[in-house]
Amino acid sequence: MEMIDTGSLIFIDIETASGKSAFEDLSEDWQALWNKKAGKNITEEFVLGEHYKEKAALYAEFGRVVCISFGYYKASGSERKLRIKSIAKENEKELLQEFCNDLQQFEKHHRGWAFAGHNIRDFDIPYLSRRILINGLILPESMRFFDKKPWEIMMVDTMQFWRFGDFKNYTSLELLAAALGIPTPKDDIDGSMVGEVYWKDKDLQRIAAYCQKDVLTVVNIIRKFNGKALLRDDEVEYV
Repeated sequence: MEMIDTGSLIFIDIETASGKSAFEDLSEDWQALWNKKAGKNITEEFVLGEHYKEKAALYAEFGRVVCISFGYYKASGSERKLRIKSIAKENEKELLQEFCNDLQQFEKHHRGWAFAGHNIRDFDIPYLSRRILINGLILPESMRFFDKKPWEIMMVDTMQFWRFGDFKNYTSLELLAAALGIPTPKDDIDGSMVGEVYWKDKDLQRIAAYCQKDVLTVVNIIRKFNGKALLRDDEVEYV
């Protein structure tokens, strides 16, 4: 019996960038708001512009979603395969709407499922939810956690799992994968480079490729927790 039922999960990962390419592109009002938000973290080594470039993508109020990758198991003949889809667009509202549409379609045909990912409880899901509302979209029923009790929030978070009740440590996806003997997903870019690849290189495909590798890594981490072998290439399909 699996410790974590992978058949009932949507594995998800997002990539984010700053809302504007540079601090100077913000209106005066938004520059002032950033100053209030980040000013207490500024040291002599950083000016507000540099700090915005490095940190704005971490805050839903100042950032944007540039890619969402998600995967789930689907029957394929007598076997089942992991199906992974990536949505990457310059128009964030269109990106989020497509994701909401896909999620609503999934909800119609599945019951009792949960999101799965690394640090999704503290980052990916709250960030997505905030950006959906900021863009004037309707939050899908399955993401309405604001009125739920902690034990009613159905998520499988590999970072929380790995803590085993210890709240002192943050373990990155890269470190956890390495500790479990899983090939690292950080073979091209990492999260700190997404903003530059988005704003400077305009390379959404590169970001999407990186994002879906993280999804696959989370799936393999959970398989490792369940005592199963890593997925073979022929067990994964990209749509």
